Amino acid sequence: MDDLVSLNKKLFPYAYNILGNIDDSQDVIQDVLIKFNEKDISSISNQNAYLIKSVINQSINLKKKNDRERQQKITLPEPIVTNQGESKIELDEILNYSMFVLLDTLNTKERAVFLLKEAFDYEHDEIAEILEISVENSRQLLTRAKKKLKLRKLEIATSSTKDRKYLEKYLNVIRKGDVKALEQMLSDEVQVLADAGNKLQVIAELTSGIENTIRLMTYVYENHQKDLDIKIEEINHQCALLFYRDTTLINCQIFELTPDGKITSIFSVVDPDKLMKI
Repeated sequence: MDDLVSLNKKLFPYAYNILGNIDDSQDVIQDVLIKFNEKDISSISNQNAYLIKSVINQSINLKKKNDRERQQKITLPEPIVTNQGESKIELDEILNYSMFVLLDTLNTKERAVFLLKEAFDYEHDEIAEILEISVENSRQLLTRAKKKLKLRKLEIATSSTKDRKYLEKYLNVIRKGDVKALEQMLSDEVQVLADAGNKLQVIAELTSGIENTIRLMTYVYENHQKDLDIKIEEINHQCALLFYRDTTLINCQIFELTPDGKITSIFSVVDPDKLMKI
């Protein structure tokens, strides 16, 4: 079996891709490893597979609990910087941010089946064994998940230099307050989703349409962001703007771009608890 560091690195994407929260993922892994070390493991032939199964199922249970208890209409995943050199987690197996948000339209079983099949290349018989369901049920859950996701393919790709330059242009346009130029940068279906947690408030949790988005983003910049330090970063494999007051991160905005270079979604994380680890 792998050493503790390697195990944590291997298990983290399973937990995080289900939970979307770093601390919850680490708590699940720690709990699973503690229980594993207290067990008589002589009868477990594949210990790594046993641990992966345990982490997945415990993550599913915690995700269900969190979904029942959450007070907000919109809860965004906790962001992770994915262009680090050396990392304690397998960054290549972390989903891109847009897909994470989309996965919240699934129930926990659908999400688990979809992730195991599409992100980790498990076969349906393996998924059935892990989730303790039938192979047919696994197939049905995957079909339902894909329909809810509108057959959108799971992609894990790093942001490009082109995306970064586009974000530099967007930032320049926002600074100038150039409404006409900003209008050309947004897709017709553009939306802004904001998560301030339970401690803060945002002007709007969900804003859609070009006109409303321009009004919101220019207002927020002029009234809350123009005096902040701004850095471009890669978050969950997508380009993002990080807004700092001195050394404190105030806001993380992750951008989804269409293939023709239009902004289709802006995910704005303001919740201080979710910004602590960036």
